[in-house]
Amino acid sequence: MRMGLAIVMLLCPLACAVPAAAQSKVNIEQNFAESLTAPPKEDLVVSGGFYVPAYSSVAMSQGKLRVDFSVTLSVHNASETQPLVVKRIAYFDTAGKQVESYLKAPVALKPLATVSIFIPTDDVRGGTGANFLVDWAATGEIAEPAVEALMVGGVANAHYAFISQGRPTRTVGKK
Repeated sequence: MRMGLAIVMLLCPLACAVPAAAQSKVNIEQNFAESLTAPPKEDLVVSGGFYVPAYSSVAMSQGKLRVDFSVTLSVHNASETQPLVVKRIAYFDTAGKQVESYLKAPVALKPLATVSIFIPTDDVRGGTGANFLVDWAATGEIAEPAVEALMVGGVANAHYAFISQGRPTRTVGKK
């Protein structure tokens, strides 16, 4: 049994990966220029937030093996007609400490457009309880955005992929 686990760990360097450097190269404005539009000039009177669980590492084999996953966070504007302003995308680790902030300033997504953040498999800073907070706003009533994380990883010949849907934390409308 121990020999089998040792072989799996040798065959899967992902299980013993060292944390990657900060993902400071993520530039939403540049990488998703075609998905973005000019921010609306009108007041942002509707706003909300999402909590999105993510798993950059998962314990397996009765807790004796750690499997690391890549994480892709996607923020979809579900409105067919209005831009969605994304005010914050922040990544937190298992202890609740902010690991990364991905926006320097708010960005506006075109109707039905998407932006995403990719965290590679070897970046295990988030740990087993990683999560994102995403804050958004709009100039009026709008379809709530779809926010979710896709995790992909594997051990030896077994590959896993799963999605974690964002949970609304708040929505504030016109007063």
